[in-house]
Amino acid sequence: MPQVNGTSTATADPLDAGVTDAASVDYDPIDHLNALFSHPSTLSTVPTVSASLQRYQDGLDADISSLVTVQTTSDGDSVRRIQDAKAELAELFAKIEGVRERALETERTITEMTADIKRLDSTKRALTLSMTALKRLQMLTTAYEQLRGMIQSKQYRECAHLLQAVMQLMAHFKSYRSIDQIAALSRNVAELQRELLEQICEDFEVTFARGEVQQKRGMLAEACQVMDALGDHARSRLITWYCNTQLREYRQVFRGNDEAGSLDNISRRYSWFNRMLKTYDSEHAALFPQHWHVSGMLANAFCENTRDDYRSILQKSMRRADGQPPDVNLLLSCLQETLDFEHSLEKRFASGESRLSMDTITSSGEDKRHGFSQAISEAFEPYLSIWVESQDKQLATLIPKYRQQPIRHPEEEFHSQLVIPSSTELFHQYRVTLAQCAKLSTGGRLLELSQTFSKYLDMYSQQVLSYYLADKTGGPSIEDAVTILNTADYCYQTTNQLEEKIKARIDDDLRDKVDMQSQADSFMGVASAAVRALVTKAEADCAAAWREMRNVPWGKMETVGDQSSYVSYLLERVSERSKEILRCMHKQQYARSYCDNLVDSLTNAYITNIVVVRPVSETGAEQMLLDSYVLKKGLSQLATLNADPGTPLNQAFIKRVNQSMAKLDPILKTLQVRSTPAEGLVQAYLIHIRDRSETNFRKMLELKGITKKDQVHLVELFNAHKSSPTNENLQASNPLIASLQLSNQASTASSLAALKDSAVASSTPSLPTRFDPSHFGTALMAAARDAGDRFGSPNLGVGSGANTTNIASRATSPPVEDGAVNGETGAQAGPANLNENLKNFGKFFQPNTAGFSNFTARFGRRDGRGAPTEKK
Repeated sequence: MPQVNGTSTATADPLDAGVTDAASVDYDPIDHLNALFSHPSTLSTVPTVSASLQRYQDGLDADISSLVTVQTTSDGDSVRRIQDAKAELAELFAKIEGVRERALETERTITEMTADIKRLDSTKRALTLSMTALKRLQMLTTAYEQLRGMIQSKQYRECAHLLQAVMQLMAHFKSYRSIDQIAALSRNVAELQRELLEQICEDFEVTFARGEVQQKRGMLAEACQVMDALGDHARSRLITWYCNTQLREYRQVFRGNDEAGSLDNISRRYSWFNRMLKTYDSEHAALFPQHWHVSGMLANAFCENTRDDYRSILQKSMRRADGQPPDVNLLLSCLQETLDFEHSLEKRFASGESRLSMDTITSSGEDKRHGFSQAISEAFEPYLSIWVESQDKQLATLIPKYRQQPIRHPEEEFHSQLVIPSSTELFHQYRVTLAQCAKLSTGGRLLELSQTFSKYLDMYSQQVLSYYLADKTGGPSIEDAVTILNTADYCYQTTNQLEEKIKARIDDDLRDKVDMQSQADSFMGVASAAVRALVTKAEADCAAAWREMRNVPWGKMETVGDQSSYVSYLLERVSERSKEILRCMHKQQYARSYCDNLVDSLTNAYITNIVVVRPVSETGAEQMLLDSYVLKKGLSQLATLNADPGTPLNQAFIKRVNQSMAKLDPILKTLQVRSTPAEGLVQAYLIHIRDRSETNFRKMLELKGITKKDQVHLVELFNAHKSSPTNENLQASNPLIASLQLSNQASTASSLAALKDSAVASSTPSLPTRFDPSHFGTALMAAARDAGDRFGSPNLGVGSGANTTNIASRATSPPVEDGAVNGETGAQAGPANLNENLKNFGKFFQPNTAGFSNFTARFGRRDGRGAPTEKK
């Protein structure tokens, strides 16, 4: 093997590598030659390289020739196979055409062979039809002649069978009426039917007029069979005549006589008809076939006549000269007798007879009313408003009586499920009234009654339950507040059940108009106010602890020690009072609500006292942070105070406490930063408070005790920093800081009220932003005071915003007595305002009977029918 560039080619021929590289797209033969002959000494290998190239070219030529030969042979085979396939297809088409021609020839042969047979079959069918028609015509003529003779002799049993046969035979000759003889025969048969109908009707009239029903019972029963054969129109005519004949005396007696037709004598009408039914059963029932339901038709005709009479009588009674409506007791008595009578008809005709109007017996286009329910009583429905008004007046007398009753009887012991007796009495009255109205009407009057129910549920919540909450100075006792809470919860659940029962009984087109959700929300508002009243009890016990906190010189504190003494005292008082309150509560959701409200209240009170004790030094703020941590740990045990030893803490409640107490951190962490250097304080404010409000910044400076003179430089620096691009996403104003009132140190209650106005924005995300339980009860009580009632609680000075007045500062006055009809009070606007507050507040306070682990996430949420839904 030759050497190239002094390198041995024993392992690889450079030319082979070059040939391989020639397959590359970027192959350049010049570069390859330069690589092979890069030195003059390599020129000696030129013959060898040339020989190798020639061999490679010869190999390529051989491969190309082989491939061309193979391809040529393959193309020839393909063409040959296509030609063979075409020849085979042509042969196949020829065979198919031959088979088709032979099939057509066979068909022509068979047709020629069977032509005579087909003509014979056609002739046979025509002959058979002709013979059958002639035979039927003979039978029809014979039956017609026999029927004429039997009609004259009144042999109605045989007439019924022959008439059916004649009518069936005539149906076969409908297509032959173009033949004169057949048309004449058809007219004769129709005339015979008319004569037969008139003759039977005349027989009935004469027989009943002469009183010979018993003697001719058999003949009349056979005549009814003939009427059955004549069809529905004949049967309808006979039944109509019978009903009119039987009710003729009824119309004459009760329409022509004012005394007999009055409402006072309504029982005589039903007694008369009952005698009529007895007469029918004993004398006339055997005349008519059972499937005619003549007794039902007679009862229906009586009901229609009676209903029309009642409508006329009631219209006249409403147009009396003295302008007085009819007596309610008389109206209800008549209606009750009517309902009893309808029930007796329903019981008698329960076998399935339909209540059909006599004018629509043969009509299928109108809706058929089944049964006798409201057949007569529907005439009373437009006038049941008088009865609803009487129920309204009766309920109006109950509210003042309930208000004067004590929350519980003196001899009755308290228990955690106790409710106010008047609530159960009220709903019992509702159930009785609803059952009575549902029998009388399921239409507009039931809707009016539901609206009356709603009216007095509102009055009960605002004039009874809310009055109990505001009745005593200092608020109700713990047992009374829990009883009011249980009652409000009972009323809430029962109101929803009442709504469902009314919807189940009222007509479908009025179902959507029944809505008692606002009343249910009002009771939830009362329940929330009761919880808030219990929270107020615990707040009152904390007054000494807060006073001790305010006595600490927070602005001069130099060192941070253990927890402050006021924290231990505060937690001790809160725990003792909460154990007592939680022990009285039956439902876990309200116990949890109490704990949540108490935590929010204590948090806001802590913030208020921070404002009161200003200035707060950096060391004081650090001590407050330590105190708040201890307070948070202590409050986390509220939900399990009365649990068995070893019970783990409620993690959901711990999270709730952490969220509420987290409102303290931004304030205390900002106060903890020294004012020098000024840059650090400004940055701390922007990091913790996170707003761009100069007013809020000045408030924090004032809490730290920085003088007006020293604030100038800090404010300028703050304005410079807040305008930087890094702070462009800050909120305009932190609502918690904005609510702080620093103008009057002594106005503790006002500051607390303002803080609670911001609780919506700064509270935990587990509560909807539209609900703040911390000031819920106070707003409700403030509305109650506007109505003339008063709260004398010295510790309920928490309102919703700066406009809320401290209740402790209000002068006490006796409660306003309810002496007006229908629950009207001396202050007309007050109850309306309170009722509106109750409705609005109740929407945020929906209990969850499945447990209270998710109760705080349920305020303000409901789904389709108003049922509370869980917020995940």
